[in-house]
Amino acid sequence: MPRIGKSLMLSALAVSLVIGLVLAGGCTTPEPEPTQIILNLSSQQAWDLIQNNTNDIDFLIIDARTPKEFAEGHIEHAIVIDYNAGTFEEMVGYLDRNKTYLIYCDVGNRSGAALAVFEDLGFMEAYNMLDGINAWQADGLPIIQ
Repeated sequence: MPRIGKSLMLSALAVSLVIGLVLAGGCTTPEPEPTQIILNLSSQQAWDLIQNNTNDIDFLIIDARTPKEFAEGHIEHAIVIDYNAGTFEEMVGYLDRNKTYLIYCDVGNRSGAALAVFEDLGFMEAYNMLDGINAWQADGLPIIQ
């Protein structure tokens, strides 16, 4: 076979390969990027969230208050991670970013700031209870001591 024919054949093969790759890539749908869910909830919405996640090991309630405040009364199954302890971001960094978190404090200030930490660290689903445990109790929702 003449040299020009061989070159032409190799070029045609290369072009065919590129077209095949482009067409194959165009036929697949890329996986959508997961979307973060970072929201504020009323105490009633938080109650509903808790009820909808009863016995779900991938749902955690974080009390961002001090251990002393926590001991005075907290939402059942909550764990305390004190926002003002100086180690909050480090402690949260150990948590699984794919679980669902409800965060609260007394009136929503610390938990609102904590929610921003969860968002910045790439947690996929986290909620702040607006107005905190004070609104929770005012709405007659249960706490344990």
